[in-house]
Amino acid sequence: MKENYLTVKELPVSERPYEKCERYGASYLSDAELLAVILRTGTKNLRAIDLAVNILNYSLTNPGLKGLNYLTMKELVKINGIGRVKAIELLCLTELTKRMSKEIHQNSLKFVTPESVANYYMQDLRHLTREQVLLLMMDSKSKLLKDMIISTGTINASIMPAREVFVQALKYEAVNIILLHNHPSGDPTPSAEDIRVTKRMKEAGNLVGITLMDHIIIGDNRYISLKEQGLL
Repeated sequence: MKENYLTVKELPVSERPYEKCERYGASYLSDAELLAVILRTGTKNLRAIDLAVNILNYSLTNPGLKGLNYLTMKELVKINGIGRVKAIELLCLTELTKRMSKEIHQNSLKFVTPESVANYYMQDLRHLTREQVLLLMMDSKSKLLKDMIISTGTINASIMPAREVFVQALKYEAVNIILLHNHPSGDPTPSAEDIRVTKRMKEAGNLVGITLMDHIIIGDNRYISLKEQGLL
């Protein structure tokens, strides 16, 4: 038997996302309702709110809003009711949230404070499915000269090339550097290899006159500073 779907206009006023937002504020809306407002329309047999629920439930390993960060263009268009335009809109939405987070933490960013550094780069790194190493290069006053991705590893391990790190640091005339990398598992606890590589980088930096200020590991909304742990 074919189900009868109510359109948004046919819903009681109290259940319409636009009217609820206008009357009570966006914080009053559920995740699905917020997403439905972004989607605007559903399909012939699927309301925008139901399409939103399907998107939020698409990922079995990361359901909910968190899962949006992992969905690619190819995966999004596989969802019934999501075409090229809606897929692009959703990809832009997730990118926008990352940039908003960085803007929020920008004013409090201090490279001598591990927490501020971790907060600033958290959204860039926490949802990655492969380990990625980020190099931050500063001058003698800890002013950022340049940040860059130095390497991307496998799903379980990253490659942190000391030669490339210091080639770039010397190129930008950096005096201090900070290394960040993510753990896709979400657990930022440093491995024995993380500690070994950090000590090797510290020693190499001392030889060329560049100070490794910290190595910060990003997990799922968590971080560990090897400096704070006394491992640097």
